[in-house]
Amino acid sequence: MEDKLVTLAIRTYQRAQMIKAVLEENGIDTVIHNLNLEHPEMAVGVRVRIKESDLPQALKIVEEMESAWEREPATGSTETPQVLIPIDFAEQIQKVTDFGFHFADIMGAEVVFLYVYFSPAFTISSSNDMSTYSISDSELLRRIISSANADVENMTNLIHARIEKGELPNIPFSFELKEGVPEDQILDYCKKNRPVLVVMGTHGRKLSNGMIGSVTAEVMEACVSPVLAIPELMTLQSTDDIKRVAFLTNFDQKDLIAIDRLISLFHSDKLELYFIHASDKNQAWDEVMLSGIKSYFSNHYPQLTTNYEILSKADSPELINKYLIKHQINVFAFNTRKRNIFSRLFNPGLAYKMVLHSDIPLLVSHV
Repeated sequence: MEDKLVTLAIRTYQRAQMIKAVLEENGIDTVIHNLNLEHPEMAVGVRVRIKESDLPQALKIVEEMESAWEREPATGSTETPQVLIPIDFAEQIQKVTDFGFHFADIMGAEVVFLYVYFSPAFTISSSNDMSTYSISDSELLRRIISSANADVENMTNLIHARIEKGELPNIPFSFELKEGVPEDQILDYCKKNRPVLVVMGTHGRKLSNGMIGSVTAEVMEACVSPVLAIPELMTLQSTDDIKRVAFLTNFDQKDLIAIDRLISLFHSDKLELYFIHASDKNQAWDEVMLSGIKSYFSNHYPQLTTNYEILSKADSPELINKYLIKHQINVFAFNTRKRNIFSRLFNPGLAYKMVLHSDIPLLVSHV
């Protein structure tokens, strides 16, 4: 039986070419699909395809390459802290803008809006699956860029007007327009500039049954910066409504640092903090640990109301979401460890699952 081709990764053209070169050096036949022959450097959504039998070896090689890219020193980093707001000019952009400006004001940061657009391509597949040809419509591309620039100008004027009315804090803001795959461009920007927070919109449960992937979920799984996801259907009207915050802890020492930052970010005289631990096994020591965490933060932050609870099943987005709804939680926060490409491909993490199962804002940090 013929060894069929499978998609190993979807990357920008430059990254795809680098992956292809290294794989072929290791004896793995590699094909790039959706290649824009007229302007290859402008191609987006480029698919790196290999034979299915080569998948285990190729995954290991690509994981090592991406780990090396992540270890590269950040370039172009700025002294002024940044809050990054990726946008697509959707209806929920006002909510994301409001939250982004609020937290930027608290953190003494400037706001950077990042808009990533696709270059158009009409793809014609030949009978041989090893090659795909595409023709770029340069006029359509010019229209996309022109429309994006017009949207940026309109939004700039709107933000200035809202600042003058006192609806938004008067802090610096700017726009970045980039061509490419949204999640790749967002992650690359964060790697180079290290924003203190990324604020993104998400459709939440609305697309949980029909959506294979989510840009916000992909970013939350791999971003070096903390990511705050704002669901389209969330009930919060403003940051002033944040009264109850839940934090999922695995009793890692870094959780204490994350919780301290969380309290600083959502500072309120009436903030209620809920500590959650999810475990498949009922161990008495878990409750001792949770009680200790509660006591620690009660002593250091006497103005807080603290609670804790053990959930009976680990890594269950449905169970966690029921708990959040029951206790009227406004923001759900947790740390997540950076996962390799194999894990992200075949076993999505809790951040990914919660984006598709909840209409409650999520704050995710990597440890």
